Amino acid sequence: MTAHLLYGGAGILLFVLGVWSFLVHEALLRKVIALNVMGSGVFHLLIAIAERGSLPPDPVPHALVLTGIVVAVSATALALAMGRRLEDEDDAR
Repeated sequence: MTAHLLYGGAGILLFVLGVWSFLVHEALLRKVIALNVMGSGVFHLLIAIAERGSLPPDPVPHALVLTGIVVAVSATALALAMGRRLEDEDDAR
């Protein structure tokens, strides 16, 4: 089994696990974690796609993964802050 098939298989597995967890759980924190797991699966798939055999790997998917990590961290922080504010509003009522 080659490395790009292993990364691709792990990416598909992570994505499916994230979708399942997102659909099953109701708590906001678990949904945010499920979205992060799905994102990790997509990142694995992009790295697997970058493989080009004996040629050097394609740098564009690697750049997309680096950018995606930054965006995912920012979106997670925003989602957690908004969720906390919603919980505080619900507690005040």
